[in-house]
Amino acid sequence: MRKHYFFQKVVFYHALNYSVKSLFNIFAVHIPIMAKKKIISESSNPKKTKKDVSVGVVGSGSFATAIVKMLVENCKVVHWCVRSEFVKGAIELRGHNPTYLTAAHFNLKSLKLTTDINELVSACDVIVLATPSIYLSDTLDKMTCDYSDKIFVSAIKGIIPKVNDVVAHYLRDEFKIGFRNQAVIAGPCHAEEVAMERLSYLTIATVEDETAEKLEGIFSSDFIKVQTSKDILGNEYSAILKNIFAIGAGIASGLGYGDNFTAVFVSNAIREMEIFLEAIYEAPRDVNESAYLGDLLVTAYSLFSRNRNLGNLIGKGYTVKSAIQSMNMVAEGYYAAQSIYKTSKQKNLKLPIIDTVYAILYEGKNAEKQFKKLTAKLN
Repeated sequence: MRKHYFFQKVVFYHALNYSVKSLFNIFAVHIPIMAKKKIISESSNPKKTKKDVSVGVVGSGSFATAIVKMLVENCKVVHWCVRSEFVKGAIELRGHNPTYLTAAHFNLKSLKLTTDINELVSACDVIVLATPSIYLSDTLDKMTCDYSDKIFVSAIKGIIPKVNDVVAHYLRDEFKIGFRNQAVIAGPCHAEEVAMERLSYLTIATVEDETAEKLEGIFSSDFIKVQTSKDILGNEYSAILKNIFAIGAGIASGLGYGDNFTAVFVSNAIREMEIFLEAIYEAPRDVNESAYLGDLLVTAYSLFSRNRNLGNLIGKGYTVKSAIQSMNMVAEGYYAAQSIYKTSKQKNLKLPIIDTVYAILYEGKNAEKQFKKLTAKLN
């Protein structure tokens, strides 16, 4: 009887000890998460003197939301043109985007929300375009106010389907906005990590030194480092190309290829990028810089990459159509692949990765067979 009682005490002691440990583990896991959410909702440098700069963001997706987060670090007020009254109302009510980067909270005193692009453009000196490329023409077609002295900054990493060209050329040709009034945001900068205030690097490309200095001042923060460049077209095309390469990397992953192959794939991809850029716009550039190679690496490897995720689904056996439909965000690489492929053929460029991704996306070719052929062309 005494032995039985002793056994019960031992069992009770271990059960109690296990319960305490379990509770400790629960709090150890959840408390940091709660703390992280608190950090996200506050300025990383609340004592910093904010600039009285009239800047606005057009778009309400994940990257547009991330850009607003960057700008509120330095600007007293950020104008934000969102796509619908629902999104506007939800942000005004909750203090965060209802659909994208919902953990990024904003002080509503720092925002001036609108659904009218003319209201935003009229009020701002700097306008950041951050819509998906397929929606930009519909958005800008509504612009009827005077914008002749404005600076337009493209954060769009895709081809404009309406004209089959990059944003820089579209703004120049359709709206007479010259390169002196343009800038491009490039570099390895996933929106999700910006929302978590993880250190990220941006490259801002513009031909005007004064504009570069101004933009560097409003984007730089404790978690955003800014570099400048004059290679507008090179940065824009590289951002488009890396999305196509990321789809290819995702397909490879879905097919079961490992890290060894992906390393070879990416090293060949950067060579294809260099070949394409030199054929399109020859300029002094080093493709090993973060705006080129860095952006390619993060997009090809990161689980945050929507283009990689699209490719991964295709590699696992999804049809291209079903893979696109299963995603709630736009994978710019899909739309860009057709344009880049056609341009490469017009220039007589040998780009086996571009050819392979195009064949899978637009010609309905079998992904497994296409990648087996591709392996013989890589080195």
